[in-house]
Amino acid sequence: MRSPAVTAFRTIDYHTAGEPFRIVRSGLPPIPGDTVADRFAAAVGPGGAPTAPRRGPLDDLRRLLVREPRGHSGMYGGFVVPPDDDGAHLGVLFWHKDGYSTACGHGTMALGVWAVEEGLVTAPTDGTARVRIDVPSGRVTATVHREQGGVTGVTFRNVPTRVTARAVPVATSAGTVEVDLAHAGACYASVPAARLGLTVDRATLPRLVAAGREIRSALADHPGSRHPDNPLLSGVYGVILHEDLPDTPEGPSQRNVTVFADGQFDRSPCGSGTSARLALLAEDGALTPGRSLRHESIAGTVFTGRVVSRTGEGTITEISGTAHRTGEHRFVLHPQDDLPEGFLP
Repeated sequence: MRSPAVTAFRTIDYHTAGEPFRIVRSGLPPIPGDTVADRFAAAVGPGGAPTAPRRGPLDDLRRLLVREPRGHSGMYGGFVVPPDDDGAHLGVLFWHKDGYSTACGHGTMALGVWAVEEGLVTAPTDGTARVRIDVPSGRVTATVHREQGGVTGVTFRNVPTRVTARAVPVATSAGTVEVDLAHAGACYASVPAARLGLTVDRATLPRLVAAGREIRSALADHPGSRHPDNPLLSGVYGVILHEDLPDTPEGPSQRNVTVFADGQFDRSPCGSGTSARLALLAEDGALTPGRSLRHESIAGTVFTGRVVSRTGEGTITEISGTAHRTGEHRFVLHPQDDLPEGFLP
């Protein structure tokens, strides 16, 4: 007797400075739309929000891959889709445990390395290759650095970052704190952890996550969180709780944890969030031309960020780090599996 047919999905997994990124290139259901932004809107649904996506085959696959037993509450990934035009190599829809996101710096960095290592983008044995990627918030670039045929690092150039509000008072259980807002492909709120009586370390991580969720909820309708052109880019995506470290010879140094979605936290220093920090530091005069930010994560990994230029559209930033492959997987769904969507603890 033949076994019931199973559905199989293949992924390639990376981590960028500790934050996972699960790449799904094949086996996707049809996603309507002519652009990545159109496909993102189709995934989210009419009048929806990235954290309340439309249910259907695509979202069933997201849940299958992000939730236990095949994933975990800290999993992150992306569906590779066609780019908007020949000016980019690929497009992507980013996802996490609660839905979709409009930007993801660490995912862009992982995708750049993957595209080079898979041979999708030609790269020299020694030198750099630029991988152009269309994401829901625009076109971004991952410059992959190579030596002797191996990848040594990757640099992410983001869409322009706009500072949209400063010193916004937010009432929290620790008292009222002032936060800054910046759009860096997604909207981030920044607050020094010390204002909440916290330090950025693993011992205080549960309290940091609780504070991030509280601040994000309080800012849900703030005007500074609204994107001027696209409602799907509006709303606070992440809250960056940061603290200063001793300056390096190259510039300032900070440690942060970024809390996003419903209490998920970034294991990396957060790529798009680093863009937000760079724009705010530049506006404050704390990051001058030619200087760089050493940005450390809760896991002790580091991104290095710099301001390329400041234009009428916003601050152009670049963030450098590393991304490494962690595995290749063939996930299956048995027709009699009683947890077809997985579960979250």
